[in-house]
Amino acid sequence: MNAAIKEFVRNGFDKASTNEMVKEANISKGSLFNYFHSKKDLYVYLIEYGIQVIEYLYEQIDLNETDLFKRIENIGLQKFHIHRKFPHVFDFLASSVKEESADVKDIIRKKVDPIYKQGTEIIYKNIDYSKFREDIDVEKAIEILNWTMSGFGEKALQQINSFEDIDEFGSLYFKEWERYSEILKASFYK
Repeated sequence: MNAAIKEFVRNGFDKASTNEMVKEANISKGSLFNYFHSKKDLYVYLIEYGIQVIEYLYEQIDLNETDLFKRIENIGLQKFHIHRKFPHVFDFLASSVKEESADVKDIIRKKVDPIYKQGTEIIYKNIDYSKFREDIDVEKAIEILNWTMSGFGEKALQQINSFEDIDEFGSLYFKEWERYSEILKASFYK
């Protein structure tokens, strides 16, 4: 699965090579097509699998936590653990949204777009916005927070040499994130 996801992310649906997938996964092409009748079947399966992973992530969100920063930290931690097992699933879903292939574009629109919409609703559900200063545009502050977290996550992923040391790296990662978080809280909160 990871080899196929990686190939689709790297090359998009039309240019993705099943030969490269089986080569990286160290399986025969017959084995791949024993389970999937076509590249499109494989792609749809991976989308559905990715959606299950995202839904699992949403289930792990503590909706009783009303502080936006703590909620986002929790989401980052959950993504980190998921990324350990399935390092490319988030990239795959993100790349699928940009996919232009007519063969899969409609499927993506029907399956992936709603899961992102649902996620936005869940992430911001029951947040205590009264913690923000009155002179702050909350939507812009949230955008800045999301950009910061996204950029910080990318930086962290580039720093990981192997996923063997992810637990040790994870604790350092979250200590560093807390420093960024404190700066943003001081900027946005009362």
